[in-house]
Amino acid sequence: MAPSRFPYARFLAALVLGTLGGWLFYSAGTPLPWMLGPMTVCTVAALLSAPIAAPSVVRPPMSAVIGVLLGAAFTPDVLGRLGEWLVAVVGLAAFVAVSGLVVVVYFRKVAKFDPVTAYFSGMPGGLVEMVIVGEAKGGDGRTIALIHSARILLVVMTLPFVIQWVEGVSLGARPAAGPSMFDAPLSAEAWILVCGLAGAFLGHVLRLPAKVLLGPMLVSAGVHVTGVSDFHPPVEIVSAAQVVLGVTIGARFLGTPPREILRILALSVGSTVILLALTVAFASVVGRIMGIGTVPLILAYSPGGLAEMSLVAIAVQTEVAFVAAHHIIRIVLVMAGAAPVFALLNRKPRP
Repeated sequence: MAPSRFPYARFLAALVLGTLGGWLFYSAGTPLPWMLGPMTVCTVAALLSAPIAAPSVVRPPMSAVIGVLLGAAFTPDVLGRLGEWLVAVVGLAAFVAVSGLVVVVYFRKVAKFDPVTAYFSGMPGGLVEMVIVGEAKGGDGRTIALIHSARILLVVMTLPFVIQWVEGVSLGARPAAGPSMFDAPLSAEAWILVCGLAGAFLGHVLRLPAKVLLGPMLVSAGVHVTGVSDFHPPVEIVSAAQVVLGVTIGARFLGTPPREILRILALSVGSTVILLALTVAFASVVGRIMGIGTVPLILAYSPGGLAEMSLVAIAVQTEVAFVAAHHIIRIVLVMAGAAPVFALLNRKPRP
């Protein structure tokens, strides 16, 4: 977007609203306040057609910051335990297949979407990729985009409370990970910049999914695993990144008629209930097989965004590397499998 066309005033209004929402949620003691608050307030603002904006160009730098934060969770100890995650990964593959099938049927039978739109709306991940492929196959790209945006919105907004209910404990507003920028050395900011830029370049060269997030995460992980540095991004920078991410999620509904937003949200409530029920069920079964708690598995399987679910993992103080690794695998499974499976299902028999 050209600088002359950037909606500075409306973006500033969105940031002010988002920060206010974050402060209100923080004051109320909710989990992940600096993302849930902006998401909620900006979604309401979109419904009211308020003069706000959050162009997509503002998200990549914040995603890079979150990627650097997630990479800091990878340690030599984590790498040594990768073999222990095999059962969880198999369970994840089964979850993706079952949840995709059930939600596609839901959108076909209940929402009455056409077959192509229902299929690519029901895939548990890959918003951008599902919109591109779905449109290419003849689906309604706008509906697919709105459904996936609503899925992320509703999963992120409800999952902390689902965990609270499953565990029977009050999560509250946990303190964010990392030191204050007033206490952290200047080298921490330098490392964020280096890992962010190098990671974005690496993600572009390797053509990674969610490259601006995964690239910096891989570089940051390499820095921490090799012991080059043990830096952590300052909490104020991470909180600011969460505010911007929350604002961009809520603002995705801008320009859509309120009636259509409410319709999509209503349909997505049903699909979200299905997805979360399957998430808890699969996490419970796999957790018993592995002999571990259900919370890490719920977060690892939940079909929210990689950045968003990893931030929830930080908020509830569970193993971030485990959660992030499984979401990367989920994204790869959906991206690699959705289009070929669709082609297989729609293959015409030879005469």
